[in-house]
Amino acid sequence: MAFESPSPRKVDLLVVGGGINGAGIARDAAGRGLGVLLCERDDLAAHTSSASTKLIHGGLRYLEQYNFRLVRESLREREVLLRNAPHIVWPMRFVLPHHAGLRPWWMIRLGLFLYDRLGGRAVLPPSSSVDLRRHESGRALQGRYRRAFEYSDCWVQDSRLVVLNARDAQANGAEIRTRTQCVSLAPGNSGWKAVLKDRLSGERFTVTARAVANATGPWVGRTLSLASGADEDRSVRLVKGSHIVVPRLFDHAHAYIFQGGDGRVLFALPFEENYTLLGTTDVEFTGEPGRVEITPGEIDYICEAANHYFETPVTPDDVVWTYSGIRPLFDDKAENASEVTRDYVLKLDRGPAPILSVFGGKITTYRRLAEQAVDLLSGPLGVNRPGWTRVAPLPGGDIPGADIASFAARCAARLSWLPEGLLGHYMRHYGTETDTLLAGRGSVADLGEHFGAGLYEAEVEHLVHREWALTAEDVLWRRTHKGLCVSTDGAARLGAYLQRVCGAF
Repeated sequence: MAFESPSPRKVDLLVVGGGINGAGIARDAAGRGLGVLLCERDDLAAHTSSASTKLIHGGLRYLEQYNFRLVRESLREREVLLRNAPHIVWPMRFVLPHHAGLRPWWMIRLGLFLYDRLGGRAVLPPSSSVDLRRHESGRALQGRYRRAFEYSDCWVQDSRLVVLNARDAQANGAEIRTRTQCVSLAPGNSGWKAVLKDRLSGERFTVTARAVANATGPWVGRTLSLASGADEDRSVRLVKGSHIVVPRLFDHAHAYIFQGGDGRVLFALPFEENYTLLGTTDVEFTGEPGRVEITPGEIDYICEAANHYFETPVTPDDVVWTYSGIRPLFDDKAENASEVTRDYVLKLDRGPAPILSVFGGKITTYRRLAEQAVDLLSGPLGVNRPGWTRVAPLPGGDIPGADIASFAARCAARLSWLPEGLLGHYMRHYGTETDTLLAGRGSVADLGEHFGAGLYEAEVEHLVHREWALTAEDVLWRRTHKGLCVSTDGAARLGAYLQRVCGAF
């Protein structure tokens, strides 16, 4: 897979960028019969797509901006992803405590009434009112909060969503090249000539493509300038979002959404069993997107916002992990970063060498974005096949009735030698591909070297050979979040193992 020597190729579509939009476009296009090559200079989901709040949601606050189309589309896509990837997308109930000094009760109730109905909700339960003095979610909150609303959205393993789209693209004939940078793009009379550089070997090779999809996120303007030779396109507005992870603040499965005095909202989500994820921020960003990190001011902001609600104070000393990402939003000239549209814009320059560029977007609507992108390219590329991904499960997601609980119960009976917690981890990461991961193994000893926190050689082997993992960071922070629990010694042993297996690091 990722280790083959590159060779020159002719393709219909070159996709530049291996985040969620690039992987989604590659998948859709390959499934419509196009010859596709995707190149990503780093790992899949190495940047923005692994730095989300891990939610598949309609965007409740977008209703205040009257962006009903985006909310409707997001809610519909929420149901699609819940059906097609039930192993990595699952329902979550959100509790919204009422803060009397902010949005009035009736306004929130009206917003949730619309939220329940805009997207044709079919699977998830509707919103309801909650008495925090009796509801389990009230125990972690300050006593002044007595009323709340409860509604449904979904959690997602964001990096895995990217990887599984790339997997399905490959299964449909696409070539996926990670650690491969597009260093030049030259238009011609019948398409594009691209020079790609393998960043592991240093080798350069040429690809000719009838069209290009520029899905480079924060670098979309830079890629356009590479193609045109003109100044960098300024249609993208870079907004940084940061998150913190702290030891678990509550002992139930509900998530919280808190109203902030600045008009923003703060999410508090159950995370990896023993932790709570808090975020996010909205900060204008003008630096290098590849080098982004949280600031002390952002940490203070998140802690202060949480402390308006939680009974137990959150301090910067509690933080065990942080991550930051750059949202490449379409610049609609909004004054405040938090008010910039989260909708996406697709720009197609047809010409003799068509190039489609993706501006903005959110992880929830990636599939629909990809479908529309390939629809736009269908004319120049002469494709007459319709979109197909709406009813197509992602790898591991072909679970009967999308009922992962029943599926896991059947697996537990068949794999009685596997500890319950480990089986749950495999179910929530690999779904029906758990059998592939465990092929030929009948005991815990057969899983090979244990790196700690339930991470065994068998899983790492699967990630290397099927999911383009090369480094300890790929495994510990993107394919899984075992980095929160694996010791320094375990991480070092994992790095040494990967160096032996992959040979490149």
